[in-house]
Amino acid sequence: MRSTHVIHRHLHQLPPVAVAGDGVWITDAQGHRYLDASGGAAVSCLGHGHPDVIAAMHAQIDKLAYAHTSFFTTEVAEELADRLVATGPEGTSHVYFVSGGSEAVEAALKMARQYFVETGQPERTHFIARRQSYHGNTLGALAVGGNAWRREPFAPILVEATHVSPCYPYREQLQDETPEQYGQRLANELETAIERVGRNKVIAFVAETVGGATAGVLVPVPGYFKAVREVCDRHGVLLILDEVMCGMGRTGTLHACEQEEIAPDLLVVAKGLGGGYQPIGAVLAQRRIVEAMTAGSGFFQHGHTYLGHPVACAASLAVQKVIERDGLLAKVRERGTQLVQVLHETFDGHEHIGDIRGRGLFWGVELVRDRATKTPFDPAHKLHARIKREAMARGLMVYPMGGTVDGRYGDHVLLAPPFVASEDDLAIVAERLHGAIQAAVPHS
Repeated sequence: MRSTHVIHRHLHQLPPVAVAGDGVWITDAQGHRYLDASGGAAVSCLGHGHPDVIAAMHAQIDKLAYAHTSFFTTEVAEELADRLVATGPEGTSHVYFVSGGSEAVEAALKMARQYFVETGQPERTHFIARRQSYHGNTLGALAVGGNAWRREPFAPILVEATHVSPCYPYREQLQDETPEQYGQRLANELETAIERVGRNKVIAFVAETVGGATAGVLVPVPGYFKAVREVCDRHGVLLILDEVMCGMGRTGTLHACEQEEIAPDLLVVAKGLGGGYQPIGAVLAQRRIVEAMTAGSGFFQHGHTYLGHPVACAASLAVQKVIERDGLLAKVRERGTQLVQVLHETFDGHEHIGDIRGRGLFWGVELVRDRATKTPFDPAHKLHARIKREAMARGLMVYPMGGTVDGRYGDHVLLAPPFVASEDDLAIVAERLHGAIQAAVPHS
């Protein structure tokens, strides 16, 4: 093993060295090419090396690379904010730029708390979120998140939060329930949790519109988020939607909540916002949130060094312009239909594929030891890690995770190919994933 001074994600192994990217492909130092079927971690919406984005970054660097936001704003940050407000959920009035998803969630949590301080409700101190969720790795985001294995080592230093059930119909919808009844049951559970904590003590309910990496693309049942919105409104609780992974076109509309026909109070985006070309995330805030801070203290009591970074904003603005110009939201919907079709053609009837679920170009494949009982594999097999290793050996990048069911049991594979993937690319994804799963599944 070559030496390294980098603290890599796994200290017992070194990843390949990536040296080039072109479209949906990444090449390593040995010349091996990998089809990026997960967009890294659902990040690379335009693939790699897009000339328009690179040109925009060069132009901004030549003009101005950095200016601290305590002294200046920049034209590019203002233009990007104008675009995001114009295309945001109804009522969106302002945008707060940060450097990634975890930072954006932290900012949203603090903004929600400050809103109630500014409006004379400082007794609101509690957040409610969902089990089997993921909202980031900073301490506040980790506290509201429901990813058990990520939380466990740091649990003693996390603020207290309440966690209710995820919207996980494959495992938790009852046989005699319609999807709408299941969604209403979950909304009732949220209301019970609010009343138990104290309706005047809850700041916000935090949820991924479409669940991400922790449980493998959990798609809300019809009416669920409308019922959740009604519960929050009834108790004066804010709704924070986390679309770090599922947003910015990934599910076929710019914001996933468009398909739920609701507007959150705070919407968190990242990943596809900048497509990986620069680190950037954002909080889209409803007017009343910003007006409360404006009328009160007059500022948001928060900040980071790289807020509104000009090069990051330039990259993001270019990504969003390409998505609009090239009609990529429609392309996501078209390619999504093709992807789910090829996944079903490849895996329907497979003895270890329990569920295939998703929207647009955001799909999860849940693996089971027994389809009839939905029994997961023993975690000791580390099936998700074996699938990743076998996929890489076949020149395929996918995003497998373990602990799908409850934080310990269960395995899934997340797929989030770039919006520019072709139909032929998607066929390769299914073929190579099938080979990886066949090689990884234990046969004893």
